[in-house]
Formats: sequence, structure tokens, C-alpha cells
Amino acid sequence: MKMNVRKAAIAAIAATSLAVGTADARDVDRNLVDTAASAGQFNILVTAIKTAGLADTLKSSGPFTVFAPTDAAFAKLPAGTMKTLLKPENKAQLTAILTYHVVPGTVMAADVAKLKQAKTLNGQMISVKANGGAVAINDAKVTDADIRASNGVIHVIDTVMLPPSG
Repeated sequence: MKMNVRKAAIAAIAATSLAVGTADARDVDRNLVDTAASAGQFNILVTAIKTAGLADTLKSSGPFTVFAPTDAAFAKLPAGTMKTLLKPENKAQLTAILTYHVVPGTVMAADVAKLKQAKTLNGQMISVKANGGAVAINDAKVTDADIRASNGVIHVIDTVMLPPSG
């Protein structure tokens, strides 16, 4: 039964990936930052990555797995949150949030569905849940998966994940 759930989750992620039609963002000649920038749905994320000084890291050889919130995911944050986080005095907090969305190594959808948790670049753990045809990272739903880049992979999520405080 457990294996059937995993297979269903993997199939659902693959089907979602094809249905969303992000083929133009699946250019393995581009690094993660350039791949995200070319997709058109990660403008806020790319701005935040550059503001936090993480662009060079995410353009390096990696590899990295990025659980990338869309612009719509950022829009769900309370009004003014991103404007505040993008201020120079909040760079450390912005960096902590962004690195909470990145896991070292390339973790493809088939591998994500097998995990229960993963350690992020900021050192904290994220939970991974596969249930039926859905995969969630903490409380964020994976809406598209396996967008390949030259130095890793992007999985699209519908919610910005905030690291636990303390």
C-alpha cells in the first residue's frame, strides 16, 4: 500500500509538471537563478535571492534543490512583509528564509516522495509528506516538479515557508 501511494504521488507530480507547461524553464544549460528568472513566475523570489546575496551561491556548481515559491505564494504573505524583508537591515532574516527553501544535492520528485524530512542550507529541517497524489513540504504544496537546471532542480511550491524561530 505504501509503495502505491508513492507511485501515485510521483505520477501526480509528473502529470502536474507536464500540465503546467514550464518547458521553457527546463533548460539545463541555465543555472537555478537564470532558470527561475526565465520562468516568469518567480520574479519576487529572484529579487529576494539577489538582495540576500545568494545569487552567486545558487549559480555555482551546487547541486541544489530549490523549493521555489511563486509570486502568488509571496502575495499570500501579510501586506508589507516582502518590502520589509528586502531592506538591507533585514538581510540576515531574508537569507534565513531563502536558505530554508534550499536542500543540498539534486532531489528529484521520485526521491522527494521517499523522504520524510530534509536538512536545508540554513541547517533546519523541513518535513516532506506524500499523501495520495499530493506532496507537501511543511505546509506548502508542490505544484510543479523537476524543473531542471545545470546545477540542480526546482520544485514549485504554493506557499512561502518560514523557518521555525529559536
